[in-house]
Amino acid sequence: MSRRSGILEFAVLGLLRESPMHGYELRKRLNTSLGVFRAFSYGTLYPCLKTLVANGWLIEEPGNAPEDALAASLAGRRAKIVYRLTAEGKEHFEELLSQTGPDVYEDEHFAARFAFFGQTSRDVRMRVLEGRRSRLEERLEKMRASLARTRERLDDYTLELQRHGMESVEREVRWLNELIESERAGRDLKGSTPGGAAQQDTTTGATGGLPRPGDEPGTDTPDDTAT
Repeated sequence: MSRRSGILEFAVLGLLRESPMHGYELRKRLNTSLGVFRAFSYGTLYPCLKTLVANGWLIEEPGNAPEDALAASLAGRRAKIVYRLTAEGKEHFEELLSQTGPDVYEDEHFAARFAFFGQTSRDVRMRVLEGRRSRLEERLEKMRASLARTRERLDDYTLELQRHGMESVEREVRWLNELIESERAGRDLKGSTPGGAAQQDTTTGATGGLPRPGDEPGTDTPDDTAT
């Protein structure tokens, strides 16, 4: 299994843990909740769903009322399928949620994990945040060393691009420091559940009260238009 397909399976299980959904609803939530999935198709989603069903982690159920299913049949259309998490699927997702290995600290995987911090225990959140910070600090050190070696050979635009990249990493490190400080102090963030992390907004996918790297005050998350 590729890393990206593993991240997609994790995200699908996490969203279906909240409630059963049609494929269209799942794709919309993945598009709006997780930036890493903004450009992916049903051709990517449905093979993933089939794999999860084959593994016993999801079941398929008719999504239409009986009269709607009959109308769809008469019109030659397929009835909508609703995907529901099984007990085994929930157990598997919780196992994935507890993992804190090196892959979790990478860009795409961290974004997916962070989106489900509302379902993650505080000690696991701490390990993930600290691991991500360590990974970014290593990246920043390499970027600074590379810039110091090549500065004299770079034109102004390339140099500015390198500086922009460094500033983005520095900004995320500061953001992580703030989150880690809050976790260590046992402070729940705005919109959080009584015992844990911030709840995810079910409409936009934003995490209540959490700043996000690169976000500007007052910036709204765009929503997809149904097609």
